[in-house]
Amino acid sequence: MNLKGKKILVTGADGFIGSHLTEELVRQGHEVRAFVNYNSFNSWGWLDHAAFEIKNQVEIFSGDIRDPHGVKKAMQGCDVILHLAALIAIPFSYHSPDTYVDTNIKGTLNILQAARELETEKVIHTSTSEVYGTAKYVPITEDHPLQGQSPYSASKIGADQMAISFYNSFNLPVSIIRPFNTYGPRQSARAVIPTIITQIASGQRQIKLGSVHPTRDFNYVLDTVRGFISVAQSDQSIGEVINIGSNYEISIGETAQIISELMGADLEIITEDQRLRPEKSEVERLWADNSKAQKLLGWYPLYGERDGFKRGLQETIDWFTTPSNLQQYKSGMYNI
Repeated sequence: MNLKGKKILVTGADGFIGSHLTEELVRQGHEVRAFVNYNSFNSWGWLDHAAFEIKNQVEIFSGDIRDPHGVKKAMQGCDVILHLAALIAIPFSYHSPDTYVDTNIKGTLNILQAARELETEKVIHTSTSEVYGTAKYVPITEDHPLQGQSPYSASKIGADQMAISFYNSFNLPVSIIRPFNTYGPRQSARAVIPTIITQIASGQRQIKLGSVHPTRDFNYVLDTVRGFISVAQSDQSIGEVINIGSNYEISIGETAQIISELMGADLEIITEDQRLRPEKSEVERLWADNSKAQKLLGWYPLYGERDGFKRGLQETIDWFTTPSNLQQYKSGMYNI
């Protein structure tokens, strides 16, 4: 699909990945409507910090992804839907699982129902590597079994299957993008990389973390954004689930060590009980097979392997250690 001349709706545009994606689409000259979560502060989330020339070209729609009427109104006149709106914090899903069902499953259903009724040209639904659970084999292909090891991952499995069912039942043009652990500027301090960086940047040398032995496949946000746009452009992606990952595995502990070296800080890692997942809920190993993305989309990570990971970390550190950015984070407390 040629996106030129298409109107694109980005749900979750106020969030970490969504704001980067919205900005890049505008830079590429596309007409974008940004669906942001309604709030009494009239905040557009991270889009509030976008350059004036970006904000001036984005149409903002404030609403709630759980409201089918508002969702349908937001989608009217749009040709392509990039659906990122979701609750993603795993610890909070232990606390309030109902909200994950309402937001992630019902919210996705609202998108799919409206797309069917409006005859939308394409829907890109956002999955997560968490749906795989602890790897049964590596690297993880899209055929890997799905395992709900947290209420969050279970809700995303449900949303993914709802999207697939609309493709199979109604021939709705749906693609599912499955990013592995995205990191970069603007990420919430609930995630491990910002947690490490903000604690060090705030002068702490005893860094509080959860488990440090699990491995992850970290994907720099600019690569993830490229993945979304590549999926949107590819006709071959319709009806497919596609991993977006770096194909590089590293432990949390080694990641912390690299960050400490880049920041020139000696640190001691303290395991804090409240940051630990329940034993059976911890995902011990994630490592993406990205060959399908390369084959169908021509996508590959620009920040791959160890050298690419270090470049992405340095760019992330540079952003977080800018005082005006760092002051937006509460580094001294645990965010669930």
